[in-house]
Amino acid sequence: QAQLLESGGGLVQAGGSLRLSCAASTGDISSYAVAWFRQAPGKEREFVAAIAWSGFATQYADSVKGRFTISRDNVNTIIYLQMNMLRPEDTAVYSCAADPTYGGSWHDKPIKYWGQGTQVIVAS
Repeated sequence: QAQLLESGGGLVQAGGSLRLSCAASTGDISSYAVAWFRQAPGKEREFVAAIAWSGFATQYADSVKGRFTISRDNVNTIIYLQMNMLRPEDTAVYSCAADPTYGGSWHDKPIKYWGQGTQVIVAS
């Protein structure tokens, strides 16, 4: 069993940057693929990015390509989402999720563990 905890959210002006972090508060996700999702009020949850635990494979939503970067520190088992050139439409609660497998569609695949989310607000 594992519990995920996100951090790094906050308020930022449009064009600014934030770096989110995800780590297991309990359990071990060192061999898990990890993804970031976001959900804005009144909207469906949206896939943002994913990374294989090897770090060699990544996947991004078209809306964040070139602006967001997912990475991981496998020594400390921390997963990061570096968000640059933030836009007001990026405002959402960002959650990390971990699953034993990287393959398949992250948009609809079952996911084993979810974090509680961290709020990102981008002001215009």
